[in-house]
Amino acid sequence: MNHKKVYRLMSELGIQSIIRKKRRVWKNRVSRTFDNVLERQFKDRTENEIFVTDITYLPTKTGFLYLSAIQDLDNNEIVAWQVGKRNDLQLVMDTLSELTTKRNVHRSIIHSDQGFQYTSLNYHQTIEHLGMIGSHSRKGNCHDNACIESFFSHFKSECLSLLQDHSEEEMIRSVEQYIYFYNYKRFQKRLNHLTPIEYRRQMAA
Repeated sequence: MNHKKVYRLMSELGIQSIIRKKRRVWKNRVSRTFDNVLERQFKDRTENEIFVTDITYLPTKTGFLYLSAIQDLDNNEIVAWQVGKRNDLQLVMDTLSELTTKRNVHRSIIHSDQGFQYTSLNYHQTIEHLGMIGSHSRKGNCHDNACIESFFSHFKSECLSLLQDHSEEEMIRSVEQYIYFYNYKRFQKRLNHLTPIEYRRQMAA
């Protein structure tokens, strides 16, 4: 009996094999992925329900810095962010640690791409320890994490493109100023033409 007949009979009988979850390996490190729990359902969320996160690079006159940010999909607010000299796991963990000091994250979903930091064993264990629900984009599909990508796009066009040969200190200051502007000053059509902070306060009132 060949495999095609087995597939056909299994389909007719409603039988499905038990398949182990795939794990990738990066230089002898096991890579663990979460299911895509978010599934592009970005709208009509509540505070602390869904957090999305990613990293982007920041060019300076002495090299690159890296911005790690976490966004709440309820009001698009950038809740936590860190700038580092290395695009590594520690940068991600520091950003996650900042988030836990500001928000109640128990049973919150945190969604990211499948970068090596977000699929590491340490990250996986930390998410479970915090009582959060991990979620990963499909491999190579940036649209699965479109909201944080949109924030980075606004940041690059409205701030980063205007900076030329900035030092690391100036870049960090510019990031801080832009995120304050984005959260407190920049209104959004989706938020009834309110800023993220104004929207959150209005909903809490």
